Amino acid sequence: MLAETICSAVSAAGLGIAALTAYRKRFLAATRIAAYALVPLGLVLTGVVEWLSGIVFNPTVWAGFGVLGLSWALFMTSRAVERRSAGRRGRSPEAIAPAASAPAGQTPAVKPARGAAAQPAEDFSDIEAILKKHGI
Repeated sequence: MLAETICSAVSAAGLGIAALTAYRKRFLAATRIAAYALVPLGLVLTGVVEWLSGIVFNPTVWAGFGVLGLSWALFMTSRAVERRSAGRRGRSPEAIAPAASAPAGQTPAVKPARGAAAQPAEDFSDIEAILKKHGI
């Protein structure tokens, strides 16, 4: 009830200032002031002010905001810890996704596993010749 009265008084004062501004032949500024002055009245008439005041004074809503804040803080903390621990373990983006770090059209160099014999590089010259023949 008090919020609606205050919004109506602000709108009335704003419209009075707009009328004085229009009297001074500053019609563009007066129109802009009148537009801003009508916003609080429109919010009261549409029920937005009553809805907001119901949210502000409801403890359940504030508990919900608290839970959302806690959820966000936990999420951000877990991301920060994950990034710090990834750096300590020596993991790099190349170790996680080697194909993503290689330029397009090139295969990434893969290190052989420990104890495995080094395999010779495959020869793709015949495939390259076929692709060039077809203009690819």
